[in-house]
Amino acid sequence: MNKKLIIGLLTMIAIVVFSLPAAAERKGKGPPGFGELYYEGEIVRTVVPPASMPFLGRDNLYAFPNEEQMAITAVAPGDPEYHGGQWALHLVTWNINSYLLTSEAEVLAAMVAGDVTIERVPENDFKCPVQP
Repeated sequence: MNKKLIIGLLTMIAIVVFSLPAAAERKGKGPPGFGELYYEGEIVRTVVPPASMPFLGRDNLYAFPNEEQMAITAVAPGDPEYHGGQWALHLVTWNINSYLLTSEAEVLAAMVAGDVTIERVPENDFKCPVQP
């Protein structure tokens, strides 16, 4: 990917996934931010640390950079596969008119149906815990 596209994607992800008032709060210039995302049809909260913590993620997170759709997590506290919010980022784009998705199973079914395209973006993995 070119540098402008990566910067644009990171900006959209910050807005869509975290709903932060300013992206600067994630860079150590302010307190942690808070956001919401879907897990198994329910809305869960997330805490966004004020510093970047890049690494290779373990848990699937689906972000919709060009939509009002909230991000979707594959795991959350209480799930035996939850690793504290070590997100493996997947960007989801629609191939048809969008509709609400609220779980990983729905995202994967939409992909199989050809409704969405999913792109794994490992260079944008991050850590951000989900709150029960």
